[in-house]
Amino acid sequence: MQHRTARPIEPAALRELRTADDAGRAPAAFTDEEGGAPLRCCLRRSRRGERIALVSYAPLRRRAARTGADPGAYDEQGPVFVHAEECAGPETDGLPFTDAHRVLRRYSADGRILGGRLVETPDAFAPALRKAFDDPAVAFVHVRAVEYGCFLYEVGRD
Repeated sequence: MQHRTARPIEPAALRELRTADDAGRAPAAFTDEEGGAPLRCCLRRSRRGERIALVSYAPLRRRAARTGADPGAYDEQGPVFVHAEECAGPETDGLPFTDAHRVLRRYSADGRILGGRLVETPDAFAPALRKAFDDPAVAFVHVRAVEYGCFLYEVGRD
């Protein structure tokens, strides 16, 4: 299988989200007393005592602004956790958060959804991702949490 890299939320977008999120709200930073929140800035779980924020993020809208695509009705925004202040980004280029049920949502270059797949076991994640990219129309895949439907990260054609 070709190596795939998880793409966190881009640093420029993170700077904007830490001022006003994609719903227009100022983020409310807080100290994570328990740890374990999936951070989309560095693609790891938060640690107890870290300052994080829950912000509204619209990945397809932001992609459309960069590329000129029009996701139409597929545009959506949802909650994501990020560090409240700038962080160093991902520590590895692996695929994080594969240890639970996930949905792989496939998209065309113009941001139109091409389908999705439930991945129920960690060992099924890599084959499901490979199969998604077997379709030449798939430009990128969003990895999402099942329990809340939240965007975790994007994987593209490298």
